[in-house]
Amino acid sequence: MRGAPEVTVLRLGHRPGRDERITTHVGLTARALGADRVLLAGAASSRADTVVDITDRFGGPFDVETTDEPKRVVRDFDGTVVHLTMYGEPIQDVERDIRGAHERDPLLVVVGAEKVPFEVYERADYNVGVTNQPHSEIASLAVFLDRLYEGDELGREWEDPEQVVVPMATGKKVVDPEDVEDGA
Repeated sequence: MRGAPEVTVLRLGHRPGRDERITTHVGLTARALGADRVLLAGAASSRADTVVDITDRFGGPFDVETTDEPKRVVRDFDGTVVHLTMYGEPIQDVERDIRGAHERDPLLVVVGAEKVPFEVYERADYNVGVTNQPHSEIASLAVFLDRLYEGDELGREWEDPEQVVVPMATGKKVVDPEDVEDGA
């Protein structure tokens, strides 16, 4: 995973008052499942602090950036552009090609909120549907990243966490990383 060209997730669109949690969860899913950074566009930039806070507490590396020109980001991206849309080609038909492209080039994964401008569909190297049924953009991003990394992202090591989750069959436990290293 690390060492491959960068994966950037662009959250395109954000409906204030409606998408607060959705946009935050797009950023958190991008971080947790292997992307290198998230770009939050326009009104979505209000969610950046939450994603930065989680990265600070649970480790990185992961970058959170904002942009007022998301169309320009898509248009000028120097690499492979993947647009996640239920209208796209089935992921199982294109995932191998996308992994091959990602071995050579950075990847921009576009996750829309409101109606996505047609120019995004035209610019995308791949319009990808994880299913052609209505579903959540968070689920779409999670499935896409898992297919991209073939599950390797699930064992990722995090750098400099302030807190770590201790996996348990029942209950919740979050501890200082030194407590995990000491066997507590």
